[in-house]
Amino acid sequence: MMKFLLWLVLLVLCWPLALVALLAWPFVWLLSLPFRAVGIAVDGVFALLRALVMLPARVLGAK
Repeated sequence: MMKFLLWLVLLVLCWPLALVALLAWPFVWLLSLPFRAVGIAVDGVFALLRALVMLPARVLGAK
């Protein structure tokens, strides 16, 4: 909701910039998708490494 209100303020103060932002947002979102996928993959690798490091403690019964 706050983003929408800020966009409305931008529309009132500088409508050409607001329209450019509105038209450019889908392209920015599409360009950010590969970076999100890489972030998810790196997070998965770190979770796997953490699980492997913590495995001996879990086997021995540490809480």
